Amino acid sequence: MQGKICLVTGGNRGLGYAAARALAARGATVVLLCRSADKGEAARAAIAKETGNPNVELLLCDLSLQSDVRRAAAELKQRHDRLHVLINNAGIFARERTVTAEGIERVLATNYLSHFLLTHLLLDTLKASAPSRVINVATRTTGLSIDLDDLMLEKSYSFMKAMGRTKMGLILFTIELARRLQGTGVTVNALHPGIVKTDLLDGVPPLLGMVFRLIGRSAEEGARTAVHLACAPEVAGVSGGLFADEKPITIGGQAKDAAVAARLWQRSVELTGLSASAPAASAA
Repeated sequence: MQGKICLVTGGNRGLGYAAARALAARGATVVLLCRSADKGEAARAAIAKETGNPNVELLLCDLSLQSDVRRAAAELKQRHDRLHVLINNAGIFARERTVTAEGIERVLATNYLSHFLLTHLLLDTLKASAPSRVINVATRTTGLSIDLDDLMLEKSYSFMKAMGRTKMGLILFTIELARRLQGTGVTVNALHPGIVKTDLLDGVPPLLGMVFRLIGRSAEEGARTAVHLACAPEVAGVSGGLFADEKPITIGGQAKDAAVAARLWQRSVELTGLSASAPAASAA
């Protein structure tokens, strides 16, 4: 990974931190996109010290706000004219429904729409850096669903429904974006990291959190597939897949429905204010 530039959202903790550290250990220049200046700087300094790689950077961004995503993308482009790996990892759990200052349900805004928007804003740089890779941290498709008629969960909200909807959204985004980017040298894949024991579990109902901590894997174990998709030569050119434990797994349910993918894409374009001629659409 010498000479490669990698951006990891949510790189200050958990799976994101473990993936960023692994990439830095392989010699990459790693940019941690984090909301907290204090926590982000602590993570940046720790990774640089642990790996002996001084090329670890911090980029501040509140992913729940599209205005901040746009600012952060512009700042990254000012720093670097190349981007070889984008790992869309950051996410939140929320037991209760809240809405951002921009009028978007917060889990949808943070976990899905921010990464849809960020990826689009960085596509020109990713294309200029090809071969390059986009990696979306999702989950298995079993039991997931997304209601495009109630994307904001205004009718019925639950912790599991909110999370599952955004993970399905990321898988649908992965498949559709991979299709649109054929021939550009940019690959897009999603992964299931397993249940990972991190402080994100503080946001889940207590009993469920206790179970997850008992059966969960370490952040380092959870990050292995993300690092594999970022680095491994055997997945160069592979796009539109879903992986777990460094191997492709079956995509099922709504994720196979091209009509659902198209509707979600159009709705995402509308909610992020991207034009119909957004960079990925031009490759369709």
